[in-house]
Amino acid sequence: MNKFCDQFCDQLKNRVSVYSVLKHPYYQAWNEGELSKDSLKLYARQYFKHVDQFPRYISAIHSLCEDLTSRQILLENLIDEERGEDNHPELWLKFAECLGNSRDSVYGASSLPETRELVSEFMQLCQSSYEEGLGALYAYEHQVPEVAKTKIAGLQKYYGLDSDAALKFFRVHETADVYHSEAVEGLLNSLSDAQKGRASLAAEKAAKLLWKFLDGICEASHQDFEKFGYYKKAA
Repeated sequence: MNKFCDQFCDQLKNRVSVYSVLKHPYYQAWNEGELSKDSLKLYARQYFKHVDQFPRYISAIHSLCEDLTSRQILLENLIDEERGEDNHPELWLKFAECLGNSRDSVYGASSLPETRELVSEFMQLCQSSYEEGLGALYAYEHQVPEVAKTKIAGLQKYYGLDSDAALKFFRVHETADVYHSEAVEGLLNSLSDAQKGRASLAAEKAAKLLWKFLDGICEASHQDFEKFGYYKKAA
């Protein structure tokens, strides 16, 4: 990879870093052990909506890609997400159950407005163009390994969750999304300058959607996040 490719990826990371989810008050509260069990259960029910649709996001990007080699790279990502009994939505369901949710409560949960917007708008980005889909995918996946690492630490230290069922989703993503994001970097670097511009805009929009999703969880949680810099909206 030449320095110009590196520069584009660095610029993309810098653009979305303002909305890094690890900076969000909700994840900061998670990492300090200050979330209630009910808030974690709510989060698990809502985030499943995104996890469940993630294979379809990748499918949409794959369908818009005209290059065989690039499609094969995306296919490997999709296979990792969806194949077998340990597909990623299933791993998330097991985590949700370890928190005390029933599967029916996860499947039947009504989406918060911010959750609905995340799923709808993320899918729209992935269906709009190949390059916009890549940008959205990268905005999410390049954050995941470090997020997974901190979530594991918090769950073990503060919330008494240490079983394989509780942590496997995060352990898988702690490593898988390292090479997934590196693979997507390669695809992004092969884009034209005009395509890179559209990918960059899409990445920023996706990062904002993920941040806003966490705002929604804060709003719906019956606890105070002001210590972490979040203030509930006026009624």
